[in-house]
Amino acid sequence: MPAYSTWYSMHQNISPAAVETQSALAKDLGCDVIIVDDGWMTADRTRGYGHCGGDWEPLSLPETGKHVQRVHDQGTAYMLWYALPFIGWDSAVWDQFKPYALRNLEHMQAMVVDPRYPAVREYLVDRLVLAVEEWGMDGLKIDFVDWFATPDAPAPGPEADCEEVADGVERLLAAIHGRITAANPEAMVEHRQPYVSHGLWPYASMIRATDCPLSPAENRQRTVDLRLTSGPLAVHADMLMWHPGETPEQVGVHLINVLFSVPQISVDLTTQTAEQLEALRFWLGQFRSHREVLQLGQFEPARPELGYPMVQASSGETVVVARYAPLPVEVLATGLTRFLVANADHDTRVVLVGDIQGQLHATVQDARGRTVSSGMVSFELSITEVCVPTGGLLTLANRTSEGE
Repeated sequence: MPAYSTWYSMHQNISPAAVETQSALAKDLGCDVIIVDDGWMTADRTRGYGHCGGDWEPLSLPETGKHVQRVHDQGTAYMLWYALPFIGWDSAVWDQFKPYALRNLEHMQAMVVDPRYPAVREYLVDRLVLAVEEWGMDGLKIDFVDWFATPDAPAPGPEADCEEVADGVERLLAAIHGRITAANPEAMVEHRQPYVSHGLWPYASMIRATDCPLSPAENRQRTVDLRLTSGPLAVHADMLMWHPGETPEQVGVHLINVLFSVPQISVDLTTQTAEQLEALRFWLGQFRSHREVLQLGQFEPARPELGYPMVQASSGETVVVARYAPLPVEVLATGLTRFLVANADHDTRVVLVGDIQGQLHATVQDARGRTVSSGMVSFELSITEVCVPTGGLLTLANRTSEGE
């Protein structure tokens, strides 16, 4: 289900009131999860990772359990961010874990600790699982797992119980996953590109496209790539953000570009215009109502060498096509009940081709979900054209499903 993330919208400026406000507004628009990112564990707002590791105390989220319960009362699940490999310079346990450093990161104000040591794994596990076991959260966003990779890793000392860093990482993730699912069998874990190996699948629920803010095309390519390699995991888009003055049409374009993944919204919902909110509500509604097709149907992206200018998914008698370039759309000739075309291109002339007998009913909605046209279209010459606004949706239906 669609999610809300605090990262681009709040960065480190986390507070219970801010989280609860965005959670309530996001829930009303169609999001079922909120993911609280960096900043919750420190009062420092200067960025860097000097305050990671240590006690992982929710300094910016006082009375954490009560706060989580208030979010749950809104009907929203709650996930919390952790930078797993890092012990920061300002951490209370810096000196304790300095002997277990894989490498120091001067520019990050932190070190990467070595998961080959049981003492390291036990400490990290005990800190991370507090979110689920004691604070009542629904899962963890586990970040920076790829930073454990150290080509020149030192030989492990006698306290280590495995030779390879990768083995230590797997043991660490398995221990975290085992503890949180024991506390909550439905507990979720987010990983992201580039740590998407099938070896990590047992310890994650979802994988997210790596950061690509303000780039709908890159978000599309990354999420489609992940759909083709994700195995049993849900694929999440990188968090969606846009300029405060963005048009609702472009908001629709952002959402259509990640139509075949789970969207994460990361704008301040209190500052959105009524038109932007209409576009959000409309498209998040499409993600929800067609999720069986979009996420679980037969997935057919076209032309990877061109960045997937058209993507299609189908399930049963429903087909959804997203159009990202001025290309003709082939409409199935048989077995059609509903055929949807989401237009993310600035060319509004959508050419439809297909050996269709008789007529189909065509409904066109703009990016805000308003119906702009409705009527019958004919494929007498195996081709027809329908005007679909940028960020809008065309729904073709046969006569039997016209009133559904």
